[in-house]
Amino acid sequence: MTAKIGILNISDRASAGVYEDTPGKACVALLREWLATPFEVDYKIIPDEQPVIEAELSRMADESGCALIVTTGGTGPALRDVTPEATVAVCEKMLPGFGELMRANSLNYVPTAILSRQTAGIRGRTLIVNLPGRPKAIRENLEVVFPAIPYCIDLIGGPRLETNEAVMKAFRPKA
Repeated sequence: MTAKIGILNISDRASAGVYEDTPGKACVALLREWLATPFEVDYKIIPDEQPVIEAELSRMADESGCALIVTTGGTGPALRDVTPEATVAVCEKMLPGFGELMRANSLNYVPTAILSRQTAGIRGRTLIVNLPGRPKAIRENLEVVFPAIPYCIDLIGGPRLETNEAVMKAFRPKA
C-alpha cells in the first residue's frame, strides 16, 4: 500500500496566481528527501478562508485517505491567518507539543517566533501539521518535529513510514 500525503498551501496570493507556490514545493522536496517509503501527494493551493481550509483538510483526510497532511501558511497573527482555527475545527485530538517545539526551535532564528501559532492534530487516521509559509521556516520547523511523525502515524493506525536515515532519523520505541 502506497502512503498518501497531503500538502496544502494556504495563501491568498499563491491561490490567485500572484506569485509562485514555493512553500508547497519546498514541503514536497523535504518529504521526498526524508522519506524512504514511496508516497503519493495530494496537493492543493487555497486561499486563507477558514471554511475552505476546513473542507480541504476534511477531504484530504476522509476521502483522499492521507496519513499526513502538512499545511503551509496562515499561522501568524494577521487577520486572515486562520489555519490553526481550521485545524482545531476538524481535529478530534490536538497535539500541542508540535507547536511548542516548533516555536522554541524558531526562537533560535527569529525573535518573532512567538507570533507563530502553528499546531498539529489528529482527524481519524490522519496527522495534520501546520507550518509557516516560508521555505526556510518550513525546513527549520518540520525537521525538529519530523522524528516523531512516523511513530505518531503508527499509533493512529496509518501506514508505516520509513525515513532515509542518512538525512532524517525517525524515533520509535524499542519493542
